[in-house]
Amino acid sequence: MARHFVSILLSSTLLATPLLAQVNTDAGTITPEKIERFFNQPGYSPYAGRNFPTRPLLGEMHLHTSWSGDAVAGGTRIGPNEALQYAKGAQMTSSTGVDVKLSRPYDYMMVADHSDALNIFNGILEGDPTLMTDPQLKEWNKGMNAGGAAASAVVMDIITQQGEGTLPEAVTDNDTQFDMWRQMTEIVEGHNQPGIFTALIGYEWTSNFGGGNNLHRNIVYRDGKDKADMVRPMTTFDSDIPNKLWEWMDAYEETTGGRVLAVPHNGNLSNGLMFATETPDGQPIDQDWVETRARWEPLYEVTQGKGTSEQHPTLAPTDEFADFEIWDKGNLNVVPKEPGMIDYEYAREALKRGLLLEDEFGTNPFKFGMVGSTDAHTGISSTEENNFFGKFPASEPSPERSTGNAFDFEGRTVKDWQLGASGLMAVWAQENTRASIWDAMKRKEVYGTTGTRIGLRFFGGWEFEEADALGRNPGTIGYGKGVPMGGDLMPAPEGAEAPSFLVAALKDPYSGNLDRIQIVKGWVDAEGKMQEKIFDVVWSGDREPGEDGKLPPVGDTVDVENASFANTIGASELITVWTDPEFDPALDAFHYARVIEIPTPRWTAYDAAYFDDAAFTDDVPMTVTERAYSSPIWYSASGE
Repeated sequence: MARHFVSILLSSTLLATPLLAQVNTDAGTITPEKIERFFNQPGYSPYAGRNFPTRPLLGEMHLHTSWSGDAVAGGTRIGPNEALQYAKGAQMTSSTGVDVKLSRPYDYMMVADHSDALNIFNGILEGDPTLMTDPQLKEWNKGMNAGGAAASAVVMDIITQQGEGTLPEAVTDNDTQFDMWRQMTEIVEGHNQPGIFTALIGYEWTSNFGGGNNLHRNIVYRDGKDKADMVRPMTTFDSDIPNKLWEWMDAYEETTGGRVLAVPHNGNLSNGLMFATETPDGQPIDQDWVETRARWEPLYEVTQGKGTSEQHPTLAPTDEFADFEIWDKGNLNVVPKEPGMIDYEYAREALKRGLLLEDEFGTNPFKFGMVGSTDAHTGISSTEENNFFGKFPASEPSPERSTGNAFDFEGRTVKDWQLGASGLMAVWAQENTRASIWDAMKRKEVYGTTGTRIGLRFFGGWEFEEADALGRNPGTIGYGKGVPMGGDLMPAPEGAEAPSFLVAALKDPYSGNLDRIQIVKGWVDAEGKMQEKIFDVVWSGDREPGEDGKLPPVGDTVDVENASFANTIGASELITVWTDPEFDPALDAFHYARVIEIPTPRWTAYDAAYFDDAAFTDDVPMTVTERAYSSPIWYSASGE
C-alpha cells in the first residue's frame, strides 16, 4: 500500500539538512548509524567534495526568434540577442507592444531557429533589392508588411513550400546560410556566462516530410563557436530524411572533434512517422538504423506549446491523466490522421515498442529521456499560465486570441485556445556550463515539465527501504544506493526480489501544490505484447484508493471567474520509496515518475478575467493540471 509522508519536509532545493539523531516512525527507527550511512561524508561539511548534481537547472532548448522564416513572416521582431537577454531576466516589449518579463530567470537557453533560410526572411521583410527580383519573394514582402491575415497566409505558404521542397532558390543558398550561422553563433557566444547562465548553441532541422509530417529535430552542441562554425548546419534542402541528419552529425563530430545530439520534436504532428518501424521513405528499419538512432537521439520533447504527447487517452483508457493538452487533429498542415497513426506518435507507446525492437535487434532505438520546451515563435519563452505569450505574435495576449486560429490550412484550423503554456526542461547537471548540461542530456538525467518548476528526483535500485524516504537528501541516498533517472538498473544482487524506487517532488513556489506522484511502468509480456500500468505511490491528504484501485481526485479550488486558486489542498512536497509489486525478473521493463499538481487556472481563465472582450466558447478548458515527467529507468532481464 502506498505511504504518504507529506509531513516530512524536504529542503527548498531537495538538498540536505540535518536529521535528528533518532526519530521513531512507522518506517523504522532512524539511528546515528543510519545517519552515517545516509551521508557517509569525509568531513564536517556535507557539500565539500560532492561529485553529483545538487539542484536541477531549468530552461529550454526550443525557442524561435525573428531569424526563423515563419516567425518573422508572422510578425516576430525579437531576435536572438533580445531573446537571450530576456531568458536572463531582462524585461522587454513583445512584437505586439506588450511588456513581458519572466517570473524568474532561466539557468540556460538554446535559441533553436530553423536552419532552413536562417535569417534570410528578414531581408525579404526589409525589401532587400537582391531578393525582390524574385516575384514570389516580392509577393511575400507585401504580405509580411501588411500583417494580419496576409502575414499569416505567408507563414502557411512558407511552411507548405518548405515541406514540398519548392522554396525559391534565393532563400536556399548554402553560402548565405553558412554566413548567417556564423553571425548566430557570435550572438550566442556573447551571452554565455559559465557558472551563471549557459547559452547553448543549436538549431532546428525542420523536416516536414511528405507535406506537413513533422519530423523536426533540435540539434544541441556541446561546443562553442570555434567548432560549431567549422561545419554548415544541415537543412532540409540537403535532405528531409532523419537518417541523413544522423550522417551529418557523424561527419560533424569526425571533422571537428566536437559533440552534438538531436532531440526529436513532440511527435503528435508527425501523422504516424515519429516512432514508425520503417523510415519515412518506406524502407524497413534495420540493425544500422536502430543503432544509429539510439546513438544520436537520447531525448524526446514530450511536451510543448503544440500539445503534449506522453500518451493518448484512447491508447490508455484507464489513465485519467492521459487526456492532457492533446493535439490529434492532423499533422502540421492539419492533414487529418488515419487510423493507427497515433500508435506511433506518443512517448509511452514508443518506450514500450523500443523494448520489442531491442528483443529483435539487440538495441533499443527508443530508449530516450523526456524533456519539455516551448517551440514558441515569438522570441519569448513563457510557460506560466498567467504569463503566456502564445505561439506567434497573433496569439500574444489580446481579446482576439479567444477566437483566433493558431493554424489555418485551406480551412483546416487549430484554434489559439488549444495552445498550451508548455514546457520546460530540467537538467541535473553539476555545473551551469555547456559541457555539464550537455553531458546530463546525453546520459538522460533530465525531466520535462508542462511549464511549472517542480523539483523532481527519481532513483532506482535494489536496496532502497522505507526509511530512506526520511533522509533529507534524496541525492546522497539515491546515488549511493541506485541509479538516477535515465539510467539502467544494475543486475539484481543475490536475494533481491524486485527493484525499489526512491522518488521525491517539491512544488513550484509560484504554482499549485502537489496532488500525487505516480510511477508509470511499461513492459513486454511473455507473449510479446506491450503492456503498461500506472501506480499511485505517494499522495497528499487522507485519501485512500477505492475498490477499483483508483485514488479519488484531490479536489479543485479554482475560481475561474477571478482566475485564482487556493493552495488549501495538496502538499508542498512528496517523497516515498516504492517497490514494484508485480515485478517479473524475466521481462524487460521501464519505470518513470509522473508528478501531478492540483488544478490551477489555465491561461484561458486569466485571459477571460483580464480582457472584457474575450469570447471563449463553453468547450474551452479553464483549468489545468500541471505535471512533470521524469526520464525512465530501464530494467533488462539479460542484465546487459
